[in-house]
Amino acid sequence: MNRRALYDKCLRREPLSRAEAYALYEACPLQEIASLADRVRRATVPDPQVVTWQIDRNVNITNVCVSGCKFCNFHCKPRDRERAFVTTPAAYRAKIDRTLELGGDQLLLQGGLHPKLGIEFYEELFRSLKRSYPALRLHALGAPEVAHIARVSGLTTMETLRRLVAAGLDSLPGAGAEILDPDVRRAISPRKPGVESWIEVMHEAHLLNLPTSATMMYGHVETPRQRIDHLLRIRDLQARCPEGHYGFIAFIPWIFRSTGTELEREGITTRFSPLEYLRIIAVSRLVLHNIRNIQASWLTVGRQTAQVALHSGANDMGSIMIEENVVSSAGAHNRFDAEGIRAAIREAGFEPQLRDQLYRPRPWPVKAAAQA
Repeated sequence: MNRRALYDKCLRREPLSRAEAYALYEACPLQEIASLADRVRRATVPDPQVVTWQIDRNVNITNVCVSGCKFCNFHCKPRDRERAFVTTPAAYRAKIDRTLELGGDQLLLQGGLHPKLGIEFYEELFRSLKRSYPALRLHALGAPEVAHIARVSGLTTMETLRRLVAAGLDSLPGAGAEILDPDVRRAISPRKPGVESWIEVMHEAHLLNLPTSATMMYGHVETPRQRIDHLLRIRDLQARCPEGHYGFIAFIPWIFRSTGTELEREGITTRFSPLEYLRIIAVSRLVLHNIRNIQASWLTVGRQTAQVALHSGANDMGSIMIEENVVSSAGAHNRFDAEGIRAAIREAGFEPQLRDQLYRPRPWPVKAAAQA
Protein backbone atom coordinates (compact mmCIF):
# COMPACT_ATOMS: atom_id res chain seq x y z
CA MET A 1 0.00 0.00 0.00
CA ASN A 2 1.22 3.46 -0.93
CA ARG A 3 0.33 5.47 2.20
CA ARG A 4 1.28 8.77 0.62
CA ALA A 5 -1.11 8.23 -2.30
CA LEU A 6 -3.86 7.17 0.11
CA TYR A 7 -3.34 10.25 2.28
CA ASP A 8 -3.40 12.53 -0.75
CA LYS A 9 -6.72 11.01 -1.78
CA CYS A 10 -8.10 11.70 1.70
CA LEU A 11 -6.91 15.31 1.53
CA ARG A 12 -8.73 15.70 -1.78
CA ARG A 13 -11.86 14.35 -0.02
CA GLU A 14 -12.38 11.67 -2.62
CA PRO A 15 -14.33 8.48 -1.85
CA LEU A 16 -12.04 5.64 -0.79
CA SER A 17 -12.39 2.11 -2.07
CA ARG A 18 -13.25 -0.61 0.41
CA ALA A 19 -9.66 -1.87 0.31
CA GLU A 20 -8.31 1.64 0.91
CA ALA A 21 -10.69 2.18 3.85
CA TYR A 22 -9.62 -1.14 5.38
CA ALA A 23 -5.96 -0.19 4.96
CA LEU A 24 -6.53 3.21 6.54
CA TYR A 25 -8.01 1.58 9.63
CA GLU A 26 -5.75 -1.43 9.90
CA ALA A 27 -2.33 -0.39 8.66
CA CYS A 28 -1.82 3.35 9.08
CA PRO A 29 -0.22 4.83 12.22
CA LEU A 30 -2.69 6.63 14.46
CA GLN A 31 -0.54 9.75 14.73
CA GLU A 32 -0.51 10.10 10.94
CA ILE A 33 -4.22 9.58 10.34
CA ALA A 34 -5.21 11.76 13.30
CA SER A 35 -3.10 14.59 11.91
CA LEU A 36 -4.54 13.97 8.45
CA ALA A 37 -8.10 13.96 9.78
CA ASP A 38 -7.43 17.24 11.57
CA ARG A 39 -6.25 18.78 8.30
CA VAL A 40 -9.40 17.57 6.55
CA ARG A 41 -11.56 18.91 9.40
CA ARG A 42 -9.94 22.32 9.11
CA ALA A 43 -10.65 22.38 5.38
CA THR A 44 -14.25 21.21 5.85
CA VAL A 45 -15.81 23.26 8.65
CA PRO A 46 -16.65 26.98 8.41
CA ASP A 47 -14.20 28.02 11.15
CA PRO A 48 -11.47 25.57 12.19
CA GLN A 49 -11.01 27.28 15.58
CA VAL A 50 -14.65 26.75 16.57
CA VAL A 51 -16.02 23.63 18.25
CA THR A 52 -19.79 23.46 18.48
CA TRP A 53 -21.99 22.15 21.27
CA GLN A 54 -25.67 22.00 22.12
CA ILE A 55 -28.19 22.13 24.97
CA ASP A 56 -30.98 19.57 24.78
CA ARG A 57 -32.72 16.90 26.79
CA ASN A 58 -33.22 13.24 25.97
CA VAL A 59 -36.71 12.23 27.06
CA ASN A 60 -37.90 8.66 26.68
CA ILE A 61 -41.43 8.46 25.31
CA THR A 62 -41.75 4.95 26.73
CA ASN A 63 -39.53 2.15 27.97
CA VAL A 64 -41.79 -0.57 26.60
CA CYS A 65 -40.07 -2.35 23.74
CA VAL A 66 -40.57 -5.67 21.97
CA SER A 67 -37.17 -5.53 20.29
CA GLY A 68 -35.27 -7.01 23.22
CA CYS A 69 -31.86 -5.74 22.13
CA LYS A 70 -29.09 -7.47 24.05
CA PHE A 71 -27.17 -4.23 24.59
CA CYS A 72 -30.04 -2.38 26.30
CA ASN A 73 -31.09 -2.81 29.92
CA PHE A 74 -33.43 0.19 29.93
CA HIS A 75 -36.33 -1.43 28.10
CA CYS A 76 -39.03 -3.63 29.57
CA LYS A 77 -41.69 -5.97 28.22
CA PRO A 78 -45.29 -4.76 27.84
CA ARG A 79 -46.40 -7.12 30.61
CA ASP A 80 -43.95 -5.64 33.16
CA ARG A 81 -46.49 -3.36 34.86
CA GLU A 82 -44.12 -2.32 37.63
CA ARG A 83 -41.52 -0.86 35.27
CA ALA A 84 -43.47 0.03 32.12
CA PHE A 85 -44.26 3.69 31.52
CA VAL A 86 -45.43 6.13 28.88
CA THR A 87 -44.38 9.69 29.67
CA THR A 88 -47.32 11.86 30.71
CA PRO A 89 -48.20 15.37 29.45
CA ALA A 90 -47.42 16.80 32.89
CA ALA A 91 -43.98 15.18 32.87
CA TYR A 92 -43.25 16.60 29.42
CA ARG A 93 -44.20 20.09 30.60
CA ALA A 94 -41.94 19.90 33.64
CA LYS A 95 -39.00 18.56 31.64
CA ILE A 96 -39.41 21.07 28.80
CA ASP A 97 -39.84 24.05 31.12
CA ARG A 98 -36.59 23.16 32.88
CA THR A 99 -34.84 22.61 29.54
CA LEU A 100 -35.86 26.08 28.36
CA GLU A 101 -34.72 27.61 31.65
CA LEU A 102 -31.26 26.11 31.04
CA GLY A 103 -31.12 27.52 27.52
CA GLY A 104 -32.11 24.40 25.60
CA ASP A 105 -33.93 24.55 22.29
CA GLN A 106 -34.49 20.88 21.51
CA LEU A 107 -36.08 17.70 22.80
CA LEU A 108 -34.50 14.41 21.78
CA LEU A 109 -37.48 12.05 21.94
CA GLN A 110 -36.83 8.34 21.84
CA GLY A 111 -38.54 5.25 23.15
CA GLY A 112 -39.02 1.62 22.36
CA LEU A 113 -40.99 -0.41 19.87
CA HIS A 114 -44.25 -0.27 21.80
CA PRO A 115 -46.74 -2.74 20.32
CA LYS A 116 -49.77 -0.52 20.97
CA LEU A 117 -48.56 2.95 20.01
CA GLY A 118 -49.41 3.75 16.40
CA ILE A 119 -49.16 6.82 14.21
CA GLU A 120 -52.08 8.63 15.87
CA PHE A 121 -50.35 8.54 19.26
CA TYR A 122 -47.17 10.15 17.88
CA GLU A 123 -49.07 12.70 15.81
CA GLU A 124 -51.00 13.86 18.86
CA LEU A 125 -47.85 13.92 20.99
CA PHE A 126 -45.89 16.02 18.50
CA ARG A 127 -48.80 18.38 17.82
CA SER A 128 -49.48 18.93 21.51
CA LEU A 129 -45.82 19.71 22.21
CA LYS A 130 -45.66 22.13 19.30
CA ARG A 131 -48.87 23.86 20.39
CA SER A 132 -47.43 24.48 23.84
CA TYR A 133 -43.83 25.13 22.75
CA PRO A 134 -43.83 26.25 19.09
CA ALA A 135 -40.11 27.13 19.06
CA LEU A 136 -39.01 23.77 20.51
CA ARG A 137 -37.21 21.51 18.04
CA LEU A 138 -38.29 17.86 18.01
CA HIS A 139 -35.35 15.59 17.20
CA ALA A 140 -37.30 12.40 17.57
CA LEU A 141 -37.56 8.64 17.10
CA GLY A 142 -35.16 6.79 14.80
CA ALA A 143 -35.38 4.58 11.73
CA PRO A 144 -36.38 1.40 13.64
CA GLU A 145 -39.14 3.26 15.47
CA VAL A 146 -40.44 4.73 12.22
CA ALA A 147 -40.48 1.26 10.64
CA HIS A 148 -42.27 -0.16 13.70
CA ILE A 149 -44.87 2.64 13.77
CA ALA A 150 -45.49 2.04 10.06
CA ARG A 151 -46.03 -1.69 10.62
CA VAL A 152 -48.33 -1.19 13.63
CA SER A 153 -50.33 1.44 11.71
CA GLY A 154 -50.58 -0.38 8.38
CA LEU A 155 -48.68 2.36 6.56
CA THR A 156 -45.59 2.60 4.39
CA THR A 157 -42.56 4.15 6.02
CA MET A 158 -42.77 7.08 3.61
CA GLU A 159 -46.39 7.74 4.61
CA THR A 160 -45.37 7.49 8.25
CA LEU A 161 -42.54 9.99 7.82
CA ARG A 162 -44.80 12.44 5.97
CA ARG A 163 -47.38 12.34 8.75
CA LEU A 164 -44.77 12.71 11.49
CA VAL A 165 -43.22 15.72 9.75
CA ALA A 166 -46.67 17.30 9.32
CA ALA A 167 -47.27 16.77 13.05
CA GLY A 168 -44.05 18.56 14.04
CA LEU A 169 -41.02 16.26 13.61
CA ASP A 170 -38.02 18.50 12.88
CA SER A 171 -35.20 15.97 12.48
CA LEU A 172 -34.54 12.23 12.71
CA PRO A 173 -31.74 10.86 14.93
CA GLY A 174 -29.46 8.08 13.75
CA ALA A 175 -30.58 5.81 16.58
CA GLY A 176 -30.82 2.09 15.99
CA ALA A 177 -27.95 1.79 13.54
CA GLU A 178 -25.54 0.06 15.95
CA ILE A 179 -23.45 -1.73 13.28
CA LEU A 180 -25.08 -1.90 9.86
CA ASP A 181 -24.27 -5.54 9.20
CA PRO A 182 -26.91 -8.31 9.01
CA ASP A 183 -24.82 -10.79 11.01
CA VAL A 184 -24.21 -8.29 13.80
CA ARG A 185 -27.90 -7.35 13.76
CA ARG A 186 -28.94 -10.97 14.20
CA ALA A 187 -26.50 -11.38 17.09
CA ILE A 188 -27.42 -8.33 19.18
CA SER A 189 -30.94 -7.22 18.13
CA PRO A 190 -32.63 -9.97 16.10
CA ARG A 191 -36.17 -8.57 16.52
CA LYS A 192 -35.33 -5.01 15.53
CA PRO A 193 -36.03 -3.86 11.93
CA GLY A 194 -33.02 -4.88 9.85
CA VAL A 195 -30.16 -3.12 8.14
CA GLU A 196 -32.00 -2.53 4.87
CA SER A 197 -34.97 -1.08 6.77
CA TRP A 198 -32.68 1.43 8.53
CA ILE A 199 -31.16 2.44 5.20
CA GLU A 200 -34.54 2.72 3.47
CA VAL A 201 -36.10 4.91 6.18
CA MET A 202 -33.08 7.21 6.21
CA HIS A 203 -33.10 7.51 2.43
CA GLU A 204 -36.79 8.37 2.48
CA ALA A 205 -36.09 11.00 5.13
CA HIS A 206 -33.43 12.46 2.83
CA LEU A 207 -35.91 12.52 -0.06
CA LEU A 208 -38.28 14.53 2.16
CA ASN A 209 -35.39 16.86 3.12
CA LEU A 210 -35.77 15.85 6.76
CA PRO A 211 -32.41 16.43 8.52
CA THR A 212 -30.89 13.27 9.97
CA SER A 213 -27.83 12.10 11.85
CA ALA A 214 -25.93 8.82 11.62
CA THR A 215 -24.45 6.83 14.48
CA MET A 216 -22.31 3.79 15.23
CA MET A 217 -22.21 1.81 18.46
CA TYR A 218 -19.02 -0.24 18.39
CA GLY A 219 -17.10 -2.52 20.72
CA HIS A 220 -19.37 -5.56 21.12
CA VAL A 221 -19.53 -8.48 18.65
CA GLU A 222 -18.48 -6.73 15.45
CA THR A 223 -15.14 -7.07 13.67
CA PRO A 224 -12.96 -4.07 12.74
CA ARG A 225 -13.88 -4.54 9.09
CA GLN A 226 -17.57 -4.52 9.91
CA ARG A 227 -17.01 -1.09 11.44
CA ILE A 228 -15.54 0.12 8.16
CA ASP A 229 -18.36 -1.49 6.19
CA HIS A 230 -20.76 0.45 8.42
CA LEU A 231 -19.02 3.72 7.53
CA LEU A 232 -19.11 2.88 3.84
CA ARG A 233 -22.84 2.16 3.95
CA ILE A 234 -23.44 5.55 5.55
CA ARG A 235 -21.17 7.32 3.07
CA ASP A 236 -22.87 5.67 0.12
CA LEU A 237 -26.32 6.47 1.48
CA GLN A 238 -25.30 10.10 1.85
CA ALA A 239 -24.17 10.07 -1.78
CA ARG A 240 -27.76 9.17 -2.77
CA CYS A 241 -29.19 12.22 -1.00
CA PRO A 242 -30.74 14.69 -3.47
CA GLU A 243 -28.60 17.73 -4.09
CA GLY A 244 -29.52 20.60 -1.80
CA HIS A 245 -31.15 18.36 0.82
CA TYR A 246 -29.82 18.02 4.35
CA GLY A 247 -29.07 14.30 4.39
CA PHE A 248 -26.82 13.29 7.27
CA ILE A 249 -25.75 16.46 9.04
CA ALA A 250 -23.54 14.64 11.54
CA PHE A 251 -21.95 11.31 12.43
CA ILE A 252 -21.60 10.16 16.05
CA PRO A 253 -19.70 7.00 17.05
CA TRP A 254 -19.74 5.73 20.62
CA ILE A 255 -18.53 2.68 22.47
CA PHE A 256 -20.89 -0.04 23.71
CA ARG A 257 -21.45 0.06 27.46
CA SER A 258 -22.15 -3.34 28.93
CA THR A 259 -23.24 -2.90 32.56
CA GLY A 260 -26.31 -5.01 33.28
CA THR A 261 -26.97 -5.97 29.65
CA GLU A 262 -27.71 -9.37 28.16
CA LEU A 263 -24.46 -9.15 26.21
CA GLU A 264 -22.58 -8.79 29.50
CA ARG A 265 -24.28 -11.93 30.78
CA GLU A 266 -23.05 -13.65 27.62
CA GLY A 267 -19.49 -12.56 28.42
CA ILE A 268 -19.22 -9.52 26.15
CA THR A 269 -18.06 -6.56 28.21
CA THR A 270 -16.88 -3.02 27.57
CA ARG A 271 -13.17 -2.83 26.77
CA PHE A 272 -12.57 0.84 26.18
CA SER A 273 -9.35 1.96 24.51
CA PRO A 274 -8.92 5.72 24.03
CA LEU A 275 -6.49 5.07 21.17
CA GLU A 276 -9.01 2.87 19.38
CA TYR A 277 -11.68 5.54 19.76
CA LEU A 278 -9.37 8.20 18.33
CA ARG A 279 -8.63 5.91 15.39
CA ILE A 280 -12.37 5.54 14.76
CA ILE A 281 -12.85 9.32 14.91
CA ALA A 282 -9.99 9.92 12.47
CA VAL A 283 -11.07 7.22 10.03
CA SER A 284 -14.67 8.45 10.22
CA ARG A 285 -13.56 11.92 9.16
CA LEU A 286 -11.56 10.49 6.25
CA VAL A 287 -14.05 7.88 5.02
CA LEU A 288 -17.13 10.06 5.48
CA HIS A 289 -15.84 12.73 3.15
CA ASN A 290 -19.41 13.88 2.41
CA ILE A 291 -20.55 14.46 6.03
CA ARG A 292 -19.35 17.73 7.53
CA ASN A 293 -19.78 17.20 11.27
CA ILE A 294 -18.14 14.47 13.38
CA GLN A 295 -19.11 14.42 17.04
CA ALA A 296 -16.95 13.44 19.99
CA SER A 297 -19.08 11.34 22.34
CA TRP A 298 -17.89 12.64 25.70
CA LEU A 299 -20.73 10.75 27.45
CA THR A 300 -19.18 7.37 26.70
CA VAL A 301 -15.45 8.20 26.43
CA GLY A 302 -14.96 10.99 28.97
CA ARG A 303 -13.63 14.53 28.91
CA GLN A 304 -9.96 13.98 28.08
CA THR A 305 -10.48 11.51 25.23
CA ALA A 306 -13.16 13.75 23.73
CA GLN A 307 -10.76 16.70 23.90
CA VAL A 308 -8.08 14.77 21.98
CA ALA A 309 -10.74 13.72 19.48
CA LEU A 310 -11.15 17.41 18.63
CA HIS A 311 -7.58 17.25 17.28
CA SER A 312 -8.25 13.96 15.46
CA GLY A 313 -11.12 14.89 13.14
CA ALA A 314 -14.06 15.76 15.41
CA ASN A 315 -15.51 19.27 15.34
CA ASP A 316 -18.44 18.98 17.74
CA MET A 317 -18.85 18.01 21.42
CA GLY A 318 -22.54 17.16 21.24
CA SER A 319 -25.02 18.14 23.92
CA ILE A 320 -24.73 18.62 27.66
CA MET A 321 -27.66 16.15 27.80
CA ILE A 322 -29.73 17.55 30.65
CA GLU A 323 -31.26 14.08 30.81
CA GLU A 324 -30.11 10.76 29.30
CA ASN A 325 -31.21 7.33 30.48
CA VAL A 326 -30.42 4.52 28.06
CA VAL A 327 -26.61 4.71 27.73
CA SER A 328 -26.27 5.88 31.34
CA SER A 329 -28.13 2.81 32.57
CA ALA A 330 -25.45 0.66 30.93
CA GLY A 331 -22.53 2.33 32.70
CA ALA A 332 -21.83 5.69 31.02
CA HIS A 333 -21.63 8.15 33.92
CA ASN A 334 -19.73 11.15 32.51
CA ARG A 335 -21.47 14.49 33.03
CA PHE A 336 -21.18 18.07 31.73
CA ASP A 337 -23.07 21.27 32.43
CA ALA A 338 -22.93 24.24 30.09
CA GLU A 339 -19.94 25.85 31.77
CA GLY A 340 -18.13 22.51 31.95
CA ILE A 341 -18.45 21.72 28.26
CA ARG A 342 -17.35 25.23 27.28
CA ALA A 343 -14.36 24.99 29.59
CA ALA A 344 -13.42 21.60 28.14
CA ILE A 345 -13.53 23.00 24.61
CA ARG A 346 -11.35 25.97 25.59
CA GLU A 347 -8.87 23.69 27.36
CA ALA A 348 -8.55 21.78 24.09
CA GLY A 349 -7.55 25.01 22.33
CA PHE A 350 -10.82 25.91 20.60
CA GLU A 351 -13.58 28.47 20.85
CA PRO A 352 -16.93 27.00 21.97
CA GLN A 353 -20.00 27.91 19.91
CA LEU A 354 -23.51 27.01 21.00
CA ARG A 355 -25.48 25.59 18.07
CA ASP A 356 -28.88 24.25 17.08
CA GLN A 357 -29.61 20.86 15.53
CA LEU A 358 -28.73 22.18 12.05
CA TYR A 359 -25.34 23.39 13.32
CA ARG A 360 -26.36 27.02 13.05
CA PRO A 361 -24.85 29.30 15.73
CA ARG A 362 -27.11 30.20 18.65
CA PRO A 363 -26.55 33.12 21.02
CA TRP A 364 -25.88 32.17 24.63
CA PRO A 365 -29.32 32.63 26.30
CA VAL A 366 -29.45 35.44 28.88
CA LYS A 367 -31.58 33.38 31.30
CA ALA A 368 -29.23 30.41 31.04
CA ALA A 369 -26.20 32.63 31.54
CA ALA A 370 -27.68 33.93 34.77
CA GLN A 371 -28.02 30.36 36.04
CA ALA A 372 -24.60 29.15 34.86
